[in-house]
Amino acid sequence: MDADGYFTFQSRTDNLIVASGYNIAATEVEEVVVTHPDVLECAVIGRPDPEKGTIVNAFVVLRDGVDPGPETADAIRAHVRSRLAIYKCPRRIDVVTALPRNPSGKVQHFVLRERAATEVAAAEVEAAGVDTSV
Repeated sequence: MDADGYFTFQSRTDNLIVASGYNIAATEVEEVVVTHPDVLECAVIGRPDPEKGTIVNAFVVLRDGVDPGPETADAIRAHVRSRLAIYKCPRRIDVVTALPRNPSGKVQHFVLRERAATEVAAAEVEAAGVDTSV
């Protein structure tokens, strides 16, 4: 809070997602996603989207025995929607077995951003009908 009583959000800019003109803090979404009983851990990134520009994408590690199907993703999304504004809810939830970490144990969000960018680029090439076989 500054001297005039205004609050300013401070975070790393690479963890700030701009989706549909809204600024979304990835850490805020992560904090809510991990409160779902089926989620062990999660990381949230901004994923490039050809229609929307950027969407909120959550990568989740589920607890043992939880079905990674669409019903679980829908339940997680509903859980987040009940606690955050709808524009902050993940449009995409990817279930992974582990999150990429550096040697000190911190989640490497840049690896997830690179993965998403590669997937989007590959989908665009496929949609364009470009033959990538050699």
